[in-house]
Order: sequence, then structure tokens, then C-alpha cells
Amino acid sequence: MKPIDKDLVQQQLNQRSNRPQYIHVETTNGAYASHKNESFFSAGAFLRNVELQYTIGKITGSGPYRVGLKLDGGWVYAEGLTDWTVDEEDRLLLAGHDHDGKLAVALQLSATPFRN
Repeated sequence: MKPIDKDLVQQQLNQRSNRPQYIHVETTNGAYASHKNESFFSAGAFLRNVELQYTIGKITGSGPYRVGLKLDGGWVYAEGLTDWTVDEEDRLLLAGHDHDGKLAVALQLSATPFRN
């Protein structure tokens, strides 16, 4: 992955709009570390292989970034994104890493389901 180039990510979002996509969204604030400190409140979210079609995809901010996807009934968004790539399967992979390089948020789009 490389640091987000806002213009290139926007191009990728535009190319995928109005086409069925599978989405993967994941957030964590240290869920796997809560066993080390019982007083630490852990929260997260996980969606995988949910099929959707968005009409508008938009990246905003000056870093870390926010990506929003407008659906017929509302929005999906992820914020805190720092890095991106398009992989060999033409999947758009966006991630937000904290100061220690640990994953905090992921938003990924694919024309085919993600392998489990």
C-alpha cells in the first residue's frame, strides 16, 4: 500500500459507481488488545461481502481521509483512511493505519466477492 493520492482514489471510486460492488468494511480501536487491560473499552465493526451499488463515491479531507458511498437509501462511509492500492484482482483497498502502523479502519471494494 502507498499513501493516499486523493485524485487517483477519486478516479477509482468514479469508475466503480453505478456498478454492483462487494464491500468490506472493518474498524477496530484495539479489540485484540483488550485482554491486556480489562478496563480498556473496545469497539469495532465488520462487514464482508455485502453487495451494493453506489451512485456517488467521494473522498474528502486532507489526510487522514474520509470516503463516502451514496446508496439509494443512505450512505456508507469510513474515515481515518491513510493508504491505498488496487490489487492484481482490480480490488480497491483503502486502509487507515495508526501512528504505530496498526490497522484502524479498512474499506475495500470488489466486483467479485472477497474470499473468506
